[in-house]
Amino acid sequence: MRSQYFKTLPSWTYTSEQFFELEKKNIFLNNWQLICHVSNIPEPGDYVTFDLFNERLVAVRNEHSEVRVLHNVCSHRATRLLDDDTGNCGKRIRCPYHAWSYDLSGNLKHVPHLEQFDDLDLLKHGLKSVEMEIFQGFVFAKVIPNDVPSVAAQFEPYSEELALYQFEDLEPLGRVTMRPRPVNWKQVADNYVDAMHIPVAHPGLSDLVGDSYGIEVSKNGGFIHKMWGGLGKTRKNGLSNELYKKYLPRVDHLPIEKQMHWAYYRLWPNLAFDVYPDQVDFMQFIPISASTTIVREIPFALKDARREMKVARYLNWRINREVNAEDTRLINWVQQGMATSAFESGPLASSEVCLIDSAEKIRETIPVSKLDREPKKEQIQQINFGLLSSSDHKSEIDGFKRSATSDLE
Repeated sequence: MRSQYFKTLPSWTYTSEQFFELEKKNIFLNNWQLICHVSNIPEPGDYVTFDLFNERLVAVRNEHSEVRVLHNVCSHRATRLLDDDTGNCGKRIRCPYHAWSYDLSGNLKHVPHLEQFDDLDLLKHGLKSVEMEIFQGFVFAKVIPNDVPSVAAQFEPYSEELALYQFEDLEPLGRVTMRPRPVNWKQVADNYVDAMHIPVAHPGLSDLVGDSYGIEVSKNGGFIHKMWGGLGKTRKNGLSNELYKKYLPRVDHLPIEKQMHWAYYRLWPNLAFDVYPDQVDFMQFIPISASTTIVREIPFALKDARREMKVARYLNWRINREVNAEDTRLINWVQQGMATSAFESGPLASSEVCLIDSAEKIRETIPVSKLDREPKKEQIQQINFGLLSSSDHKSEIDGFKRSATSDLE
């Protein structure tokens, strides 16, 4: 049973590189990561590369029109095989170092000077595959095999409502953008599901959506955090807001209650989908270090040549650009505040269900985060291992707290 921690994680978990090392394996590499949409790789040989920490992955469409996710690492000398973000490699994936070549399913097909390798078995030296799943057209991969439920299972409570938006038929509306932020990844993720800041920090967005939004944690283990609402009556002089609602045309495949409806879905730990009648935006919070995050963004949409739809999508972009600028300033300030001596952790309101759930997930996965004060850097991983091995976390944590207090005295 979960303990009732109605407070944020301690500030040191947002700044500690040692804690970040624990997050890499325990939170990111063993959970699903979005690579691309099938529309990004429509033809055989089309590929999209994706790096996460030291892992190099590539999604490629093979000669049978199947999508594969492979480690983007040559079996000979570990060279990166495909260096561009996206492209077409033809019929073979060819190593730029020694010209070893693989078919589009990762099978090793050609080795120059093969006679110089004693009994080299090509079948045993293909590219290593990565566990993958295609969910409603989006390609996901998981580096560390485990029993984490499929993406489909995690989205199951919302599968019917998502199906209304025809995700499988989406196409990129623009290019992928990679926006560096000088903050811990949790700042970006926390902010995304922080409903209480919208009326205060986003006057334009608040004017557009009014007070009609809801927030919840999915009932299937909390894999999904959701916010949703309607486009209310604009109360102020927000030109982009007024024009967006004016020009947004009817979308025939959506029921009437979805014509002026928006919903945000966060898939634990670091993926967010913004679903609007006119388009779907995704954001992926890719951690680089304890204090640097890349926000990977791209919008998708169904084909629609109507002038009104083009205008609505442009206005959607304008509105979101303003919101992003407001959020960027605030999360930068929060990250800076986490590094001060004045802040350890803060209380959370009972309505902040997504923030409470996020913090509790991390406490359960990395129990050293239950300590209010940062242990000695060289002891963080050892303490965490001890807590994971202990059946009595509370007694162990109380002991570490007493030890930390005596060290400070």
